[in-house]
Amino acid sequence: MPDYQAVLVLSFGGPEHRDDVIPFLENVLRGRNVPRERLLAVAEHYYHFGGKSPINDQNRELIAALEAEFRRCGLNLPVYWGNRNWRPLLDDTLRRMRADGVRRAAVYVTSAFSSYSGCRQYIEDMDRARAEVGQDAPELDKLPSFSSRPGFIATVAERVEDALARVPQERRSQAQLVFTAHSVPRAMAEASPYITQLHEACGLVAARLGKPEWTLAYQSRSGPPTQPWLEPDILPLLRRIREDRGPGADVVLSPIGFVSDHMEVLYDLDTEAAAVARELDLSLIRAATPGVHPLFIAMIREMVEERMAASGPYLCRDGCCPPGRRPAA
Repeated sequence: MPDYQAVLVLSFGGPEHRDDVIPFLENVLRGRNVPRERLLAVAEHYYHFGGKSPINDQNRELIAALEAEFRRCGLNLPVYWGNRNWRPLLDDTLRRMRADGVRRAAVYVTSAFSSYSGCRQYIEDMDRARAEVGQDAPELDKLPSFSSRPGFIATVAERVEDALARVPQERRSQAQLVFTAHSVPRAMAEASPYITQLHEACGLVAARLGKPEWTLAYQSRSGPPTQPWLEPDILPLLRRIREDRGPGADVVLSPIGFVSDHMEVLYDLDTEAAAVARELDLSLIRAATPGVHPLFIAMIREMVEERMAASGPYLCRDGCCPPGRRPAA
């Protein structure tokens, strides 16, 4: 059985001040052939909100909720926090954990679905950070994907149910349910269970709600036009819904691919998609992400307890979720 001295929340990170935005995006895009103008365009999304991403505050809320849940259930484990791309950076957190005497920790990654960027890249980050810290760096055991776990499905279903309740009752049964997730290169998606997991999770949520008809769309594409990414994109999909169902149609968006309302939810859905919906005279309601819903927090605690009892799945298999083949030039 694993002997854990802590739990580590490992996340993407985000800027907290306007001056952080460009250095943060340079960290995100390091080693990738992304034009500078694309970086500057994405920076404008952050400047729209004063240069502050909500993700760090949301992780602070998550950690506080986990600590309270652990105390409630008698789980005596401190919770640490490290990020891939911005402070607190993972290697700095590992140094603090080592100084505190942590030898081994369970790692909750803020990504429900398995793709290179949502799974394998975090494992690579963990390996790199441990190598950087060096001798006596804590061992890290990544908790598995939770895309089909009952706690996650129930949480998303409750969030969607709350959104559906905002649709007038006489129109509620006809509301179009659209799930969204981050688009990734098609080659990356096909090298992982990402698409399969998304369809399974959407189907489970829809079945729980008694909504057999639903659509999965993608958002936040950032690659070059020559590279195939997952489609349909949410914005053209809204236009198709308008063509098919006419003005005034009700659309409920559930960003199932995101566990908190961070920048790509606030900008790509609440700003861009909402603007397109107004232009098209669609009634668009966006469901909340899991955040610190009690069912979701309890699910994370259960995952830790399962690993401590060695009764749940362990690390991903070697070589899982590779980045996929790069397209020929």
